[in-house]
Amino acid sequence: MFTDTHAHLYSSKYTKEEMPALMEEIQAAGVHHIYLPNVDLTTIEPMLELAAQYPKRCHPMMGLHPCDVKKTFEKDLYRMEDWLKQEKFVGIGETGIDLYWDKSTYAWQCEALKVQAAWAVERQLPLILHCRESIDETLDLLEALDLKGLFGIFHCFTGNVEQANRMKALGFKLGIGGVVTYKNGGLDQVLPKLELSDFVLETDAPYLAPVPHRGKRNSPAYLPFIAQKLAALLQVEEQALFAQIERNVTDVFSSHGA
Repeated sequence: MFTDTHAHLYSSKYTKEEMPALMEEIQAAGVHHIYLPNVDLTTIEPMLELAAQYPKRCHPMMGLHPCDVKKTFEKDLYRMEDWLKQEKFVGIGETGIDLYWDKSTYAWQCEALKVQAAWAVERQLPLILHCRESIDETLDLLEALDLKGLFGIFHCFTGNVEQANRMKALGFKLGIGGVVTYKNGGLDQVLPKLELSDFVLETDAPYLAPVPHRGKRNSPAYLPFIAQKLAALLQVEEQALFAQIERNVTDVFSSHGA
C-alpha cells in the first residue's frame, strides 16, 4: 500500500471524464491515499470537488504556491485563511520559495511563507515546502523564525546531505519523487547517506514523471517506480521500505491532528 504525499490530481491536465478510470488505475497500482497541495485561489474549488468525490482517498491541503505569489498575495492569503476556517484541510501548502522562474518576487514569497508557516504551527498541520533553486534561503528563513512545533515535508527533495540534516533538525521529512529515477538526478549520491525514516514518497503529478514514463504526464499510479528505485538505492527489501515509508506518512499527517 502506497501514499502519494504530493499530487495535483485536480489539475486541468486531467479531465473529469477520465477520472473514474484513472482512479481505478491508481488503486490497482496500490496507491490508496493521495495528498493534494493547493496552488492558488483558482485551484481550491477543483481540489475540494475531487476530495468530495473521493473522500477516503484524496486529502486537500491549503496554501499559496511561491510561483503564484503576486502583488495581491496578502489578499490572496486572507481569502485562503477564510477557507481554512470553513473546510477541513490536512496540511498547509504548497508554499515556499522559488528562485528559478522569478527572483523579483523573492521578498513577497518570503512574507507569504512566514504567514503560512504560522498557520501550520497554529493549526498543528504539516507545512509542505517548495524550494526550487532556494533550499538554503528557505532553510535560513525557517531557522530564523524558530517556530516551535513546526513540521512537514520538503517537497521534491534535491539537496545534499548537509541540507537534509538541516531539514530533519527542523522537523521535516524529505519528499522523494521522480527525480530519484533520473540518471543525472544526483540523489544516488545523497539518499544512501540518510535514514529510511527520513523519507516520504510523492509524484508531483502531472509533473516530473519517473522513468520509464519520463516526459509524459505523471500519475500517482507511477509511485511504485519511485519506491522501487529508492529501495534499490538504500539496499533494503521493498516490503521493509514500504512499511517504514507508511509509518513516516502517518507521522506527518496523522500524529499531529491532521
